[in-house]
Amino acid sequence: MHFSIPETESRSGDSGGSAYVLRKEYGANVLPAFPPKKLFSLTPAEVEQRREQLEKYMQAVRQDPLLGSSETFNSFLRRAQQETQQVPTEEVSLEVLLSNGQKVLVSVLTSDQTDDVLEAVAAKLDLPDDLIGYFSLFLVREKEDGAISFVRKLQEFELPYVSVTSLRSQEYKIVLRKSYWDSAYDDDVMENRVGLNLLYAQTVSDIERGWILVTKEQHRQLKSLQEKVSKKEFLRLAQTLRHYGYLRFDACVADFPEKDCPVVVSAGNSELSLQLRLPGQQLREGSFRVTRMRCWRVTSSVPLPSGGTSSPGRGRGEVRLELAFEYLMSKDRLQWVTITSPQAIMMSICLQSMVDELMVKKSGGSIRKMLRRRVGGTLRRSDSQQAVKSPPLLESPDASRESMIKLSSKLSAVSLRGIGSPSTDASAGDVHGNFAFEGIGDEDL
Repeated sequence: MHFSIPETESRSGDSGGSAYVLRKEYGANVLPAFPPKKLFSLTPAEVEQRREQLEKYMQAVRQDPLLGSSETFNSFLRRAQQETQQVPTEEVSLEVLLSNGQKVLVSVLTSDQTDDVLEAVAAKLDLPDDLIGYFSLFLVREKEDGAISFVRKLQEFELPYVSVTSLRSQEYKIVLRKSYWDSAYDDDVMENRVGLNLLYAQTVSDIERGWILVTKEQHRQLKSLQEKVSKKEFLRLAQTLRHYGYLRFDACVADFPEKDCPVVVSAGNSELSLQLRLPGQQLREGSFRVTRMRCWRVTSSVPLPSGGTSSPGRGRGEVRLELAFEYLMSKDRLQWVTITSPQAIMMSICLQSMVDELMVKKSGGSIRKMLRRRVGGTLRRSDSQQAVKSPPLLESPDASRESMIKLSSKLSAVSLRGIGSPSTDASAGDVHGNFAFEGIGDEDL
């Protein structure tokens, strides 16, 4: 997420004031160091550096569950968005897309945050209040070839109207998509007609994009069920397919199984999947279970070409993001795996949400979320309801699409047995310890 320095920050030090309040409320040792201010006027380059420092600070605080839920912090971010973009509070129409491309137009305020907009979309579709928590809003970029690239999941403190309009490009859209990873939760959603239609539309779309891997015979069975309008049976079969419910990222590179290896990363079912081409153009897939990731971190850097001089072909200030996780390859061997991708932060957020879901399920909790009422009034809602249109019939699968071959057994899945604690070297500020991490015994090897 990109923030410019708001007027309140440059004049009155509002962000610094918010940091002081947070530090007073939660303790100095909890917060990362706030970027220092300078006494004199900043050059354009220093302003950009200051913006990047503030952005990193905000991301660091936001990834802490306790601090990220702080109303002091969130209210500052909301003010920063409005003031930076100079957007007055007024009622506007906002377009939200469903997975099948269907448009849902809702009336919201420019100052409405993500939950407000999500509730407005749910009301327009007639989705029950207790199913709202199963879905989220995502900011995506639509490429020229029609492919979708996920930018990020919209966070609670965001103002969706400001977020999408500030990008000043028709490529960026807001999409409604399910927000959970365990397909067992599908049963809750499928009990409702609207929820069933939303899951069905998303699944058809994911199959068409090639995100869900199907054989010709499976495709024939799915198309037959689609022609019969047997949506529940269609979804039951889809649940058995590889990468059902996964979120796919853009092509990137990793250092596993070798340096600078081109990969396509997908997240789902408590794992990161890496599809890669090995010598001989054979397509392979490796799966990294989140329960065997001891910790992970996201780092950013500005790479320099050999010799340390600037390159005419490289954009000024280009930032490279890396997601690195320490993985339990075998009983006594941990290994760092690094993925270099502009979407590294979103990959990290997906990892955290998968861990959170595992912990909620282990504790016997529920992801159901009742409708949140705004203090001082309720959200305006249209009386009209918009049905979810059925997607067109599936097209025949690409004959050139290759089947996946699993990598060696050392990347096999393990069951969740207990909660582990990361060791002391994983406690640095930029490292996320994984409380769903588990050791493995001889029987797992």
